[in-house]
Amino acid sequence: MNSTSTQLAGIGVSPGIASGPVEWLAPPPVVPHDLAPAGDPEAEARIAGEAVAATADDLEARSSSLVGPSADVLAAQAMMARDPVLGDRIAELAGEGLAAAVAVAMAFDEFREQLAAAGGYMAERAADLADIRNRAVARLLGVPMPGVPDLDYPFVLLAGDLSPADTVNLDPAHVLAIVTEHGGPTSHTAIISKSLGLPAVVGCAGVRALATGTIVMVDGAEGVVIVDPAAALVNERLGRLAARRAALTGVSGPGRTSDGMPVQLLINLGRERDLGVVAAADAEGVGLYRTEFLFLERHDAPTVEEQRVAYSEVFHAFAGRKVVVRTLDAGADKPLRFVTQPDEPNPALGVRGLRTSRLFPDLLDGQLRAIARAASGSGTDVWVMAPMVSTAGEAAAFAAQAHSHGVPVAGAMIEVPAAALQASAVAAACDFLSLGTNDLAQYTFAADRMAGELADLLDPWQPALLELIRLTADAGRASGRPVGVCGEAASDPLLALVLVGFGVTSLSMATTSLPEVRLALSQHSLAECQALAAMALRAPDGKAGRETVRTASAKV
Repeated sequence: MNSTSTQLAGIGVSPGIASGPVEWLAPPPVVPHDLAPAGDPEAEARIAGEAVAATADDLEARSSSLVGPSADVLAAQAMMARDPVLGDRIAELAGEGLAAAVAVAMAFDEFREQLAAAGGYMAERAADLADIRNRAVARLLGVPMPGVPDLDYPFVLLAGDLSPADTVNLDPAHVLAIVTEHGGPTSHTAIISKSLGLPAVVGCAGVRALATGTIVMVDGAEGVVIVDPAAALVNERLGRLAARRAALTGVSGPGRTSDGMPVQLLINLGRERDLGVVAAADAEGVGLYRTEFLFLERHDAPTVEEQRVAYSEVFHAFAGRKVVVRTLDAGADKPLRFVTQPDEPNPALGVRGLRTSRLFPDLLDGQLRAIARAASGSGTDVWVMAPMVSTAGEAAAFAAQAHSHGVPVAGAMIEVPAAALQASAVAAACDFLSLGTNDLAQYTFAADRMAGELADLLDPWQPALLELIRLTADAGRASGRPVGVCGEAASDPLLALVLVGFGVTSLSMATTSLPEVRLALSQHSLAECQALAAMALRAPDGKAGRETVRTASAKV
């Protein structure tokens, strides 16, 4: 660094190096306190509803033109914009004589406060509501949309935080990297930046002081932002990155350690518009196929035949490979109009995931029948797993039900600390285990995934979380059950070494993360991974564990 350089620390959530001038995300619109209605209450209610509907239409249009996580988050946001309860409240406020923009802003703010008060996943959705509000209000006021600057030169994007609509609207040809003041390792920014291959650092408190045009270097692997970096340092880091990318081209095929230990490398799959492109990835199959997107934006559940058709498309696209299907994960941040209870006191701790079958057993039964029918004759190795399993009894009941429908391999997701602590019993009750580290971290530390000030607790390197993963992997090994990881932790090449050291047998991630993870595994033996895992467990906190493993792995 130059003698005048400053290094800001955050959480690296997407690896890579980039350097350039910074630009701030455009601010949200300000609603004048004294804004008077332009027409009668009925007219104001109408134009307010039209603005929100147009915003939802725009979100859906952009979702339909994308694939992967970007499409998923926009589609979910569009569904929130069409919430009829929210629409009724906007009309009610306009009917009281408020201007359309004021009615929209007030209604959204009320709903945001309710979600924030609920905590957990519902609090996470509050940021999504804020983005919808700002876009609808901008339409009504006739001011520029908030979001990413439309510039004709490359820049590093800075923001307090990024909404789903912001992140999916990024053009990698212009945005070099992303740095946010808030957010954690499982935020939308983390997920989308990985899918786009953009270096990203979140939870970087000191970034607020940076003025537009300041030159920075972003290191998404180490989680640092260097202000006014020396040219020599930038060139050295970029040269190191180029060498690593060249090495990536020399490694392909099934994942394995340097001494030949197989580690299945799989992808996470959601609402995909182009299965052919996704299926062409150099992966051994799908480790997490999210099925809830078949159920969202509907007034009733899809029929068994509708589901069979959708599953068949995925299975045939991955014929000859493994596809792990997660059954309906509704509730909390993914409410269903025909399932979710509107008066749940704490949706994140309520009826979600497998628990939905307690109230609506036909949903799970129909889904398992559809999966079995779609799998028949597909040539695909279809597995099925239940989300939010808490006890061995739940795992056993689910596995028995899946087997009775003709699905031969049925497992449980370990997302609840209780299931990890009883992993031996849970493993014995089913055919495999899959760790959802995003939820497991949130529930272990009682920390909202979107609470930027708690991002250090949600660091997947936290020793307490790693200990639960180790317990689960030990249980799998003792019972002869495979244990996979399908949370964001699996996409970190350095953490992947630790997970394999614990005994994890498969890793599922975004397609863009596959090459780095494959290369990291190929450069380390199983014994080396085990030694790195022990170091991470002994660390006092997540940051120290990451740095210890980074230093030790570089010496191999």
